[in-house]
Amino acid sequence: MERLSHSCARGILAALMLACLIGVPPAVAETVLRIANLGEPESLDPHKVWNSRQTNIARNLFEGLVMLDPKGDVAPGAAESWTVSEDGLTYRFKLRANAKWSNGDPVTAADFLFAFRRVEDPKTNAEQPDELYAIKNAEEVNAGKLDVTALGVAATDERTVEITLKAPTPYFPQVLTLGQAMPVHEKTVRLGADWVKPGRMVSNGAYVLDDWRPYSHIRIVKNPYYWNAGKVAIDAVVFDPSDNLATVVKRYRAGEFDIVYSGPANDLPYDQLGFLKQNMPKELRIAPFATVSGFLVNTTKPPFNDVRVRQALAMAINREVLVQRITQAGELPAYGIVPDGIANYVSQKVSWARMSQAERDGAAIKLMTDAGYGPKKPLNIRLNHPTSENRRRIAVAIAAMWKTLGVNVELVQTEIKVNSANLRQGDFEIGTMAWGGDYNDAREFLYFSQTSAQQNWARFSNLDYDRLMDEAAVTSDQAKRAQLLEQGEQILLRELPFLPLFFNVSKNLVSTRVKGWEDNLMNITYVKNLSLEK
Repeated sequence: MERLSHSCARGILAALMLACLIGVPPAVAETVLRIANLGEPESLDPHKVWNSRQTNIARNLFEGLVMLDPKGDVAPGAAESWTVSEDGLTYRFKLRANAKWSNGDPVTAADFLFAFRRVEDPKTNAEQPDELYAIKNAEEVNAGKLDVTALGVAATDERTVEITLKAPTPYFPQVLTLGQAMPVHEKTVRLGADWVKPGRMVSNGAYVLDDWRPYSHIRIVKNPYYWNAGKVAIDAVVFDPSDNLATVVKRYRAGEFDIVYSGPANDLPYDQLGFLKQNMPKELRIAPFATVSGFLVNTTKPPFNDVRVRQALAMAINREVLVQRITQAGELPAYGIVPDGIANYVSQKVSWARMSQAERDGAAIKLMTDAGYGPKKPLNIRLNHPTSENRRRIAVAIAAMWKTLGVNVELVQTEIKVNSANLRQGDFEIGTMAWGGDYNDAREFLYFSQTSAQQNWARFSNLDYDRLMDEAAVTSDQAKRAQLLEQGEQILLRELPFLPLFFNVSKNLVSTRVKGWEDNLMNITYVKNLSLEK
């Protein structure tokens, strides 16, 4: 590199001195937060996101009527306030006068009306439209039985959104924190599928999409029109999709990331937790997490349509060994689907939870024999799991446990997006799945097994279960509602379309430079609440 000449250097110094004299502020370096997101998102359309690698980004781009505060409690979002009628059926939200889209347009009640109708319009093919079925006529609209105009949502004036429910739903404000309840900019969406691309997306959250290079990075930048932009400390966020866990941790230790944001299905390497606990105790954040990990069973494919086979496979899994020798971060063995500690609910357990593992193995062998399988006719299973050393370790361990039953397991490993697509399309026999609650209610862990649920990838159908869930959805008495949901969980634990393994803990790496981070049960953090030390 050439040296500056003395005259050039003197000129630069003089220019800097002049800038100070006339009051020109010095250039301020951009504050950039770097997050390892552990997976490439399939979409950033808030109405089509469903997993953590997508929602981590979408919640920073879009803001619903309400959001979650750092502790995980419901707080005002695009709406500054709301009221609930005495009968619990009508919610009225008053939008902020200074709420704007990233192009400067005001955020209006009509934007929310359009968005809610878009989610329930069957032509949209939105993810989890059933999350909003508490709204009057939502299920009928989504089924094509009623026009979208029948949906129980109205824009009574430019700043008032009125939502009518089919039955009192105390947890409804929590539902409104989900992507399905976020607004979208109608004029932009009507331009076509490319509206989610950089340069086209218009959003109303604290950030706006700046760049998206698949399998490289996604960059979002501060939205100058956001209603609280003055208090947003971080200028830009770069999400890295790398999902090789060991490599990601190395890059974090090298200073390439400020946060490694683990999710229900992809988290920190099990074999490095000991090192991280010992050497980085202030940066390794382990906390309770409303998530259950397990195996999804395709109940339409023989012999997995035989409940005896599903029960035998579930009983032969030694969950204590899994959490003590494989996951090793404080996870709890799961003998039910709904984690302990969920509001207004008593978590249920399988009938054989108190049996010893030897007793379970004996009962499982008998079930397999009754189903026609044994040493002379072994059951062959294809077990799908995403590209993840953690998931591979779990699959290998359980394949060894199933040897007790004479079962042969072929492990099928695919990239995480492909694995999700296979589950969705029914192209699997048994697949790994982690289900995280987006809000603190038992229904969030149970509804995906209803016959009509979009994410009923197990293809499970039980009319008694559907009846209980439907009745719970319109029951205002919370004690009775809990009893109905508990009966529903009992059916799932007898039928086992989902084989629960363990209840997760969140495991995030957070640099000591990051300020404002708070662990919460939902493992949800908004970047706008964070700051970075220089």
